[in-house]
Amino acid sequence: MSKRGRLLVVVDRRRHLRGLATEMARRGFELAWVGPIEKAAEALATTQVDVVLCAWDDGEGSALARQVYQHHDGLPVQLIVPEEGSEFLDAASRAGAFGALMEPVDPGALELALDRAVEHAALRREVERLEAVVQDSKGFEDLVGASPAMRRLYDLLERAADSDATVLLTGESGTGKELVAEALHQRSRRCGGPFVAVNCAAVPDALLESELFGHEKGAFTDARNTHRGLFEEANGGTLFLDEVAELGTLLQPKLLRALQKRAIRRVGSSSEKPFDARVIAATNRDLETLVHDGTFREDLYYRLHVIHVELPPLRSRGQDVLLLARTFLERLVVRSEKVIDGLTPEAERRLMAYRWPGNVRELENAMEHAVALSRSRRIDLDDLPERIRGYRSSHVVVAASDPEELVPMHVVEERYIRRVLQAVRYNKTQAARILGFDRKTLRRKLLRYGIEAERPA
Repeated sequence: MSKRGRLLVVVDRRRHLRGLATEMARRGFELAWVGPIEKAAEALATTQVDVVLCAWDDGEGSALARQVYQHHDGLPVQLIVPEEGSEFLDAASRAGAFGALMEPVDPGALELALDRAVEHAALRREVERLEAVVQDSKGFEDLVGASPAMRRLYDLLERAADSDATVLLTGESGTGKELVAEALHQRSRRCGGPFVAVNCAAVPDALLESELFGHEKGAFTDARNTHRGLFEEANGGTLFLDEVAELGTLLQPKLLRALQKRAIRRVGSSSEKPFDARVIAATNRDLETLVHDGTFREDLYYRLHVIHVELPPLRSRGQDVLLLARTFLERLVVRSEKVIDGLTPEAERRLMAYRWPGNVRELENAMEHAVALSRSRRIDLDDLPERIRGYRSSHVVVAASDPEELVPMHVVEERYIRRVLQAVRYNKTQAARILGFDRKTLRRKLLRYGIEAERPA
């Protein structure tokens, strides 16, 4: 039987774990060290293990758990506590133990607990490795992540930063498009100039023209003074047009002309004024589809689509979820003045299992919720929002009576594309034919859902 993890087993004078330890060895765990608690600290300094298994004995088990928690970060301690009081369970939790089982211990329950502890230890090691990668690598400004999808993103942004070419950022809502736009600005030679952002969906078209291009005094009823537009405000820097797909059809040709001529005409003016700003646009919608439907100009699309940057969804970024969660916790703890060291294994597992339809923004909000409600030193499962605590990974639902089982259409599409690719062994030509896509459309959807990065070797 293959080894399932290495155990350091502390045998006390009152409770004999040798029988249980032998049974765990029979079930596939490796006994790296078995001995008394007086020698445990020395053994921990010289022995590589995944879990410490220890019985409670007059507080010594708690002391060992506390010592491991303080000096061996991430190493789980599984305690076995006496049957005669639940206060031992509370004390074990306060000491930083991973888990505690009350005597008499069922071998099956201990096996399951050790499996979870080994999984937790492996997860913590991987997160620490990724954090080291983030620290050792140059990354890209304040962007956080070490997944393959983010490494590719950093490389593309690094190459695009020094150019003045227009950039189109696409990706699902909440993936951090404005943060990426700011990072591009900070890394560019225009970093000394202003970064000016506008949400095109938040301003009515009638006002957005004046907001972008400015207006002359008397151009309309309320135009009591001359107004500089955002294109002029961004001179020497970067203009970020968020939700650019929401531009009305009357404003689209005016934006196109400004980008082509590198000049703007204020409302009410007969002359053009040149501007010197790099333009970065962003949208969470499929502009190609909008062009096909006739609601977005094709020539404007190509003018914006000089450098295309697709931001990966959080669900395709693997362990980045925990890296981001820790980053948000560190920032939130400073503001809340609470003492929070991290997350419990149960909370970490649920964060990794959740699909994050709201992406990074949803994760940040979830951490803020958890910090506000937390009463202990670590964020627990009960501190997370209900939609995350109660999340169930499900298959594609064709018909369901329970609304909770229904999922958004993009989730159905992603899951079906994955099934088709697996069935045809990632033959893209065959998959595109089955799905009814051309190869270009399939390629775009693979990037959008992060499936390309997950393709098995």
